[in-house]
Amino acid sequence: MSGRLSQHPDLCPADRVERAQQGAVQAGLDALLISPGADLRYLTGYAAHPLERLTCLVVPARGEPFLVVPLLEKPSAAASPAVGLGIEIVGWAETEDPYALIAKRLGGSLRRVGLDKQMWAEQVLAFQRSLPSGAELDLAGGVLGEMRMRKSPAEVEALRKAGAAIDRVHSSMGEWLRVGRTEREVARDIADAILAEHATVDFVIVASGPNSASPHHETSDRVIGAGEPVVVDIGGTTQDGYCSDSTRNYCVGGRPDAGYQKLFEVLLAAQRAQCEAAGPGITSGRLDAVGRTVIADAGYGEYFVHRTGHGIGLETHEEPYIVAGSAHVLEPGMTFSIEPGIYVPGRYGARIEDIVVCNNGIGAERLNGTPRDLVQL
Repeated sequence: MSGRLSQHPDLCPADRVERAQQGAVQAGLDALLISPGADLRYLTGYAAHPLERLTCLVVPARGEPFLVVPLLEKPSAAASPAVGLGIEIVGWAETEDPYALIAKRLGGSLRRVGLDKQMWAEQVLAFQRSLPSGAELDLAGGVLGEMRMRKSPAEVEALRKAGAAIDRVHSSMGEWLRVGRTEREVARDIADAILAEHATVDFVIVASGPNSASPHHETSDRVIGAGEPVVVDIGGTTQDGYCSDSTRNYCVGGRPDAGYQKLFEVLLAAQRAQCEAAGPGITSGRLDAVGRTVIADAGYGEYFVHRTGHGIGLETHEEPYIVAGSAHVLEPGMTFSIEPGIYVPGRYGARIEDIVVCNNGIGAERLNGTPRDLVQL
């Protein structure tokens, strides 16, 4: 199932570019300039390679959008859903200046232009030189972020499939996670399994024993011992371009000590409380506080060192962010992780992570279904 991302046309409906134009007008932007990345895929379905040669979707606030691509990439662009959206594809030759081409087509009355947040610095500077003097460069995130964080039913279904795919990998963990193997050996097997279910492997964390106290440990040559807790946090991107991300906790060859078991029960209660509280109307900051309070009341507050979660969709980390102090109100269609963790330096740690979607009237639906209890192998 591995291969280049090829987002299904149903996941890039024709009204998105028009909505982006409306958002640009409301934000006081004269145009949006979108380079390869999640924003381009969201608007057009085109999974362009990020190259030193400029590829850029140009969305004037008023007027027809067009996609500027190197001539050698034009066949790929022409085979993407962008063509079906009626977007003109403009190829540029090696001796042409694509920045001047875009500036000329946009005209000389630009005041503010929004750039996608992942545009390379050299491209930003080239636009700065080519666009009319006095044209202010700003971020397009206020427009595109607002659109992307509210998922359509088709996007939710794509995330549901991604969640089921990563669940299948977790369900097979007993095939690879054994006493005497190194974290790196286990991670290689997990990566192969993710690739069988997804188009790409985005990350594999296998953190055993004291390494489990490091939230982003990844892997090492440490040998997994009997009775040690192991945090496995894994994710990939499906063929349709949507991401998975799920964390479960394992113990192999024996039971962990009583201190860890107590810690884990507190964490399980915190994550359950947050999943029950998640839903339209609660703020991100309040949702973070629900789990943080459970953990702090049990005496582990100093060991919960990161935010509760992050939005997910075409990127593993995107808006909304579930973080302390945020006044952002969650709405139907928003998808995000709920992943509280407790990490005791030098000893052990644990994190439980599910992806959830806010639904009208029924709170939040978990898109992961594997057991959240400590799994004994």
